[in-house]
This record gives sequence, structure tokens and C-alpha cells, in this order.
Amino acid sequence: MTKISWKPATMVYPAPPALISSGTIENPNVMTAAWTGIINSEPAMTYVSIRPSRLSHDIISKTKEFVINLPTLHMVTAVDFCGVKSGRDLNKFKETGLTPIASFNVKAPQILQCPVSVECKVVDIKKLGSHDMFVAEIVSVDVDDAFIDDNGKFWLEKTGLLAYAHGHYYTLGRNLGSFGFSVNKKRLALMQKMEKVDVMVKERKAVVLERHAEAEAAPAFEKSKFARSHTNNSAARRPAKKFDGKSKFHKHFESADSAHAENFYKPKKHSFKKKA
Repeated sequence: MTKISWKPATMVYPAPPALISSGTIENPNVMTAAWTGIINSEPAMTYVSIRPSRLSHDIISKTKEFVINLPTLHMVTAVDFCGVKSGRDLNKFKETGLTPIASFNVKAPQILQCPVSVECKVVDIKKLGSHDMFVAEIVSVDVDDAFIDDNGKFWLEKTGLLAYAHGHYYTLGRNLGSFGFSVNKKRLALMQKMEKVDVMVKERKAVVLERHAEAEAAPAFEKSKFARSHTNNSAARRPAKKFDGKSKFHKHFESADSAHAENFYKPKKHSFKKKA
């Protein structure tokens, strides 16, 4: 494997296609921004970078407040719309059906449909070039209680959050491990086994494709002769199982992922019983 060097570019992905709400509940505004993230833990600090030409830039420069709303896969059309349209031309809340609601600690509204809304107060504005970066303190994190179980745990993975990478929108994939799994011997062994299975599956698929290509390239006479030679084989007469390139080991984990995917907006209540 070799690498080539490209000119400097925005190639740090995936990023959150966040809905940035600003203004007031009476006169709300919203835009989509991927240039946002965490920059400090204690105190919790974040940022959003916005072009000076955007209406949100003018509003946040005056109010020094905004809300980062994390959208879900069901909102992808609205997310894209809010990224290409300007609040100077139309009311994006009205056009998309998004619902502005009052925040707890800032005057800027948050979005009802987003399972996570991060209320922010600007502490600094840095002019970087094409964008100005609004550095802000996180003053509140508001979450949808539909994803909180009886023990108070917030199941973020069930919300179906969106990701943005190189001009495209994606949903998050399967859980590959929690923070620190690399030093957990059991979890590490499991992940290494999955990696080996991935290699085996790829090799097997390559062999199948190669044989299929050879069969397609064979003359019609040889194909028919090959078919007749298997006519009396009872196993050949049975319908063959279609190989989907996935082992039982992978299917076990994918079944768990699909169970999560089916319950994005219908989270199940989880109860945890302590051992006696």
C-alpha cells in the first residue's frame, strides 16, 4: 500500500451534520453546519464555524447564543434543505416542518425533533478565513426522555443519529466496542476473531467470483456438458443456498444491530436487576 499527498483540504470525517438554531422562539433561524465539535472537557466547550455571509453568522454575532441540535436519519431531507437554503429567503422551520421550542438556559430555540440539543453561549469569535469560529461554553444538554430507561441511562445509539462524510450523509453502523476495549482481554480477543473472519469471508467471496467468471467465459458446449454431468447428482438438483458473504459469526452481531435499527423511535424500556 502506498499513499499520495494532496493539497490541504477539509478531510477530517465523519462529522455531525448538526442543525444550528439561533434567534428567538418568536423569530427562529436554523442552518446546517458540519464544522462543529468538542474542544474541551472541563468546562465543556464546543464551537461552530460559519461563513460571514450566512444569516446565522449575523444573528449569533449579536445574541452570543446558539443551540447545536443533533438530527436523526428521519430528518435527513430537512438537514440537507437547511444547509442549502438561506433564512433570508424563507422560513426554514415552516418549510421543513421542524418545530422550534424554548430552551432552558438560552434564548435561542432548540428543535423538538432532535433527540439531543446542546445549549451554548459564545465566549470568543475567531476569524479564520472563509469561516469565523464561534467558541462557546456548553450550558445545558437537553435529551429526549423517550430514550431514557428506568435506570436513567440515555440510549444514544437508539436515536439513529446522522453522520456526514465527503459530501454525503450516512447513518451510524454497528457498535465495534466501548472506550477502553483494547485493554479488555475478552473484548480484544472477540474483535480480533471478527477481523480474521472478515479476511476469510473476503477470500471466499473472491474465489466464488473467480469461478463464476471462469464459468461465464467458457464456451456454450462446455457449459452444457458441465450441466449434464451433474444431472444425476441429487445434491445438484436441490436448490443451492445463496452465499451472501456473511458467516454465522457476523450474522449474530448484525441481528443485534438490526434490532437497534428497528427501534430508533420506539426504544424499549430496559430494566436491570441486581444480582442477589
